[in-house]
Amino acid sequence: MSKWRGNPWAILLTLSLGFFMTLLDLTIVNIAIPSMIDKLDASLDQVLWVVNAYILVLAVLLITAGRLGDLWGKKNLFITGVALFTLSSLVCGIAQDPTQLIAARAVQGLGAALLMPQTMSMIISVFPAERRGAALGVWGAVAGVSTIAGPTIGGLLVTSLSWRWIFFVNLPIGILVLAMAVPILPGHTRTVRHRFDVAGVLLASAALFCVTFALTEGQKYEWNEGIWGLIAAGLALFVVFVLQQRTRQDGEPLVPFSLFKDRNFTVLNFVGAAVSVGMIGMFLPMTIYLQSVLGFSALKAGLVMAPSSVVSMFLAPVAGRLSDRIGGKFILMTGLVLYAAGMGWIVAIAEVGTDWTAFIGPLVVAGLGIGGVFAPMATEATRNVPPRLAGAASGVNNMIRQVGSVLGSAAVGATLQNRLASALRDEATARSTALPADMRPGFVQGFADAAKGGLEVGAGQSGARQQLPPGVPPAIAHRVNELAGQVFSHGFVHAMKPTMWLPIGVILLGAVACLTLKGHRANTALSVEPEPAPVAP
Repeated sequence: MSKWRGNPWAILLTLSLGFFMTLLDLTIVNIAIPSMIDKLDASLDQVLWVVNAYILVLAVLLITAGRLGDLWGKKNLFITGVALFTLSSLVCGIAQDPTQLIAARAVQGLGAALLMPQTMSMIISVFPAERRGAALGVWGAVAGVSTIAGPTIGGLLVTSLSWRWIFFVNLPIGILVLAMAVPILPGHTRTVRHRFDVAGVLLASAALFCVTFALTEGQKYEWNEGIWGLIAAGLALFVVFVLQQRTRQDGEPLVPFSLFKDRNFTVLNFVGAAVSVGMIGMFLPMTIYLQSVLGFSALKAGLVMAPSSVVSMFLAPVAGRLSDRIGGKFILMTGLVLYAAGMGWIVAIAEVGTDWTAFIGPLVVAGLGIGGVFAPMATEATRNVPPRLAGAASGVNNMIRQVGSVLGSAAVGATLQNRLASALRDEATARSTALPADMRPGFVQGFADAAKGGLEVGAGQSGARQQLPPGVPPAIAHRVNELAGQVFSHGFVHAMKPTMWLPIGVILLGAVACLTLKGHRANTALSVEPEPAPVAP
């Protein structure tokens, strides 16, 4: 492989494989939630932390890791991140209880944080501006496909093997990436002595941790004073961080404010956060709906969602090349609108007895939209970023997207639980009339307790567990379980529909924001800032 050292396309392939692993793990876990609840004897809250621990650590450390790439070498950070991610994937796969799995996922998030910013910044460094759109088209295809292919690949692994294989699948990929990265990726050549902003790292990490932890745990603690205190502390730390960074702009700040002088970079960071809210926010309600309401296996649920992956995989590279020629503004807007339309179509047809074939059309439309989002979004955001700021730009861009993932997951989770509590109570009250009068209060209360304490949505579970007194005739017990399944199924659909309009609305807001983007003319020269003078040690 040494003959490929420095080859831009070999570098892109290596980076894309590493990037694929990290984004796959954002969504592949969702499809395994019912199985993990059953096999690990975990609560829904615990399994949601399996998702959130990864995103939380990833979001908090991305800016820091991007700057460390500039300091210690992008290749070194990428290889370290891949190795750590691969080893922690093994630990995730052999975890014996929820606590072990959550801890291993946090370490996996650290590995992902180390490698992810290096992918975009190395692409910016390796590819000239006129070819960057095509390269970022491939990178965007990987981003889109890995994010939405998670449920399909996860469904196949969970059904054929077990939930543990959603982590074991990373091992051969990680080993392959390491074998490619060592000989192919260009080494670190230090032309400027960099300083590391320790105070900025600590302030940014603390601010992000407070806000993301509060958003993740807010619903669990009923948005009490402690949660709001954490949010306030995070915002205060963020203000201090901005003031601290302002004093370092003449040196080497963690976040160069000059990045935000480019209107497109600023707007597209907001759009990136909106895309993360919209995409991640869809997966939790959709995967529970397909498995626990429609009764699909993990494999069938994954295959039902596959059309989006297939369509976007073929469209994204085309969108990248078009972005080079005509600019990505209207391609991106069209993609966002199509994705929102596809998801809105799903909301309109989702019922307790919807046939799987009904989802093909809207998922194809959503796939067309996703294929037109990631490549032009990355191309336009980084078009005018000088190579010396690539690490900082990549760290900021990826961090904002992952905070969007946390925000989307937390907001949708909170909305779903809130709507579900009301829907289950109403459904249970209405359907309890089919039971003997003395059993009605207990039936309704059982669902009220389930909604308050965390739902049982394990594989094959289609309702809250009803604690029946001893001696209940089998016919009555069967009727209670039958009604419980109806309450959960109809209640979940009634709660899911308004919940999914939240991420759809955010996606449309991102599309509107694209109207403020500056257009791009082909062959426009890249503005390159001069390298700074060497900083004294």
